Amino acid sequence: MKELYREVIQINQMEDNSDKEEKARIFFEKLNAMTLPSKFNWAKEIFEDLHVKETPDKTALIWNDIQTLETKTYSYAQILQRANQLINFLANRGIGHKNNYYMMSPILPETWFASLGCIKAGMVAVPTATTMTPRELEFRFETYRPDVVMADEASADLVDQAAQETGIQPKIKLVLGKKEGWISFEEIQKESIEAQAAETEADETLFCFFTSGTTGLPKRVGHTAVSYPLGHLSTTVMIGVKPEDIHHNLSAPGWAKWAWSSFFVPFNVGATATGFQFSVLDGEQYLDAISLNRVTTFCGPPTAWRMFVNMNLDSFDLSNLRQSISAGEPLNPEVITRWKKYTGTEIRDFYGQTESTAMIGNPPWMAGKMRSGSFGMPSFMYDVALADDEGNEITKPDQVGHIVVKLDNWRPIGLFSEYIGNPEKMSSVFVDNFYYTGDRASFDADGYWWFVGRADDVIKSSDYRIGPFEVESALVEHPCVAEAAVVGAPDPNRYQLVKAYVILNPSYQANRELALELFKHTMNILAKFKIPRIIEFVTEVPKTISGKIRRIELREMSVEQNEIDSTDGMKEYCYWDFPELSSKNKK
Repeated sequence: MKELYREVIQINQMEDNSDKEEKARIFFEKLNAMTLPSKFNWAKEIFEDLHVKETPDKTALIWNDIQTLETKTYSYAQILQRANQLINFLANRGIGHKNNYYMMSPILPETWFASLGCIKAGMVAVPTATTMTPRELEFRFETYRPDVVMADEASADLVDQAAQETGIQPKIKLVLGKKEGWISFEEIQKESIEAQAAETEADETLFCFFTSGTTGLPKRVGHTAVSYPLGHLSTTVMIGVKPEDIHHNLSAPGWAKWAWSSFFVPFNVGATATGFQFSVLDGEQYLDAISLNRVTTFCGPPTAWRMFVNMNLDSFDLSNLRQSISAGEPLNPEVITRWKKYTGTEIRDFYGQTESTAMIGNPPWMAGKMRSGSFGMPSFMYDVALADDEGNEITKPDQVGHIVVKLDNWRPIGLFSEYIGNPEKMSSVFVDNFYYTGDRASFDADGYWWFVGRADDVIKSSDYRIGPFEVESALVEHPCVAEAAVVGAPDPNRYQLVKAYVILNPSYQANRELALELFKHTMNILAKFKIPRIIEFVTEVPKTISGKIRRIELREMSVEQNEIDSTDGMKEYCYWDFPELSSKNKK
């Protein structure tokens, strides 16, 4: 398996031209046709036996707290040693292969140690955002019982709250700091720096991501010992990181994107990863950190790029940048143009899901050939196509269809294994040799793909996917709400905002005070990124004959109208118009 990674390193070190494209095509055709070994442990075979063995002293991680300016660096050998110490610490307490490990921490070095340790020990990593509320944690604990929880001090309080409510106590609680009833993560440093690797089956689950759905609570996306470590070779080639690069990804550890770009992409090729800890994204501090650390490849969400290009970019030294990458939703052309003017790099867009690795995008050889608004061309790892509403493949250009992955020629290595414990959902997305992504797009006569939007009702806001059901459920818990329907409303900065159409019970009147009460109510239940940003009080919502909400009509209404005052005095209220809710008071 090491030779596959060596080949990718060689591909990424080539000039960004048609020769590189052809070499990548040949590589993935070979990979797609290969019979893979029955066992694979990426931490042992690639991180340890390739990178640590050949470049033990090379810097693997640079971590900054961009507010205090504290800095820590770790070599490849040092990260392996910390992972080994964690493995031994847990093993001495009866925890190891096939146990699960919740990681609920901000951007701290321990997340890299734990991620590597989980893979090497064969434990299931369960990334968990620090924005979770106790209610959301309760659902996760009840759905997927934790064996180990690692949390920072602030998140530890939420974990204890959820554990008390559910009666589900993790076997081991590790805190990044100090907290009564928890074991300090520093205790692992008493253990040996050598540890045995588990013999993990290639198809066994090693990663469990909770992701939003349209009609229910979050789904559990299962990835295997192969689908993420090996599958992310598509992402590694798409981003184009070389061993000599200092790579940065603006993403939090609780999300799949962190695993993609902060962990596997740099460590697949033996590059240097960076992590910047912050409480609120400050563009000045962030670009200062990019400059100070001489970042060469930078991956960020569209909201960050829009912030950066509206700053005085002349005041930052970004001369080390050679690759800029975006993912989430299409960027407007002026953002790309302005960033290129100051850095000389084009922001290259790409597309993937929690359920996959990089599927469609603008790889490095597309530089100078990209088309504004297009999210590129399919990765050679995936057999991507469009299907119409009847399930027929679309072969003619400029027709909108469902983005699907064809499975009749090969099953992509990077595709997830299952929605854990949810066979009904599996059967709804795997139909007739297609995997349905839930997104819609078109392609033109030259093979460029153009994103249209979600085929279902999942809301994409900033870099988050939000299921309307969760928000609706929170709203109807309030005694004033008879019914709620939630959709994504267009927004130039966040792509979509969460908008709630609320039908009140007869004894309540729509007014500013009630809207404020509902905003506060949802903030007590949901993570902040999920709360409604717009609440519109209505007397009815469009429904099908069978009584299902027609969200497509609501979305169309939100596109056409900025603010609706109905004849009976109903009105829409926006979160940012309530200074009581936030000192920042912004979208």
